[in-house]
Amino acid sequence: MAGKLELSDLTDKHVQTAASDTVYRGYARVQRYTLSHQRFDGTWTPEIHRELFLSGDAVVVLPYDPDMNAVLLVEQWRVSAYDRGIKPWLIECIAGRIGQGETPDEVARREAKEEADVTLDRLEKIGDFYPSPGIFAEFVSYYCAKADLSAAGGIHGLSNEEEDIRVHVVDFDDALTALTDGRIIASTAFMCLTWLAHNKARLIEDWTSA
Repeated sequence: MAGKLELSDLTDKHVQTAASDTVYRGYARVQRYTLSHQRFDGTWTPEIHRELFLSGDAVVVLPYDPDMNAVLLVEQWRVSAYDRGIKPWLIECIAGRIGQGETPDEVARREAKEEADVTLDRLEKIGDFYPSPGIFAEFVSYYCAKADLSAAGGIHGLSNEEEDIRVHVVDFDDALTALTDGRIIASTAFMCLTWLAHNKARLIEDWTSA
């Protein structure tokens, strides 16, 4: 019989770190830990090594226009897809790193202007998640935002960051179809579009009543 999710009482106090060394520092940093941690049965692991990729926290935002029933997605070149040998221009959501002193809300609005020249209206928090906690320290804040997309489009991005970003204003139902037919393979877009599919009616009601 299924039950409720109950978390263990293990915390960082159940980890013993022997060493923590920076093995690479560039655009991002790689930290190598030598440690042991307590198992669920109370015993301890032998000394293990784990590499952690640190690139800072980030924000993802999906602009949605309820009048058009359309979302704004962006297309740009990605080295990870290139390395895999697949089409390296991916359809994603607007996203960016959180700078020193910035809040996630501020980053969402800044990135929307930089990547799509769109001004966001109301922000709706989706949640905060680790994309891949086994190796990445990155913690990402996800948002959906009300926006007027009637004039959105074109090529945008910061030249000093070598950004070349194409804006797509897409019918919401077609965006959902793109998740299953292979046009969208980025997890950021999958999470935001799936969340919007489950919350769209409530969101429109909230925005209308406000």
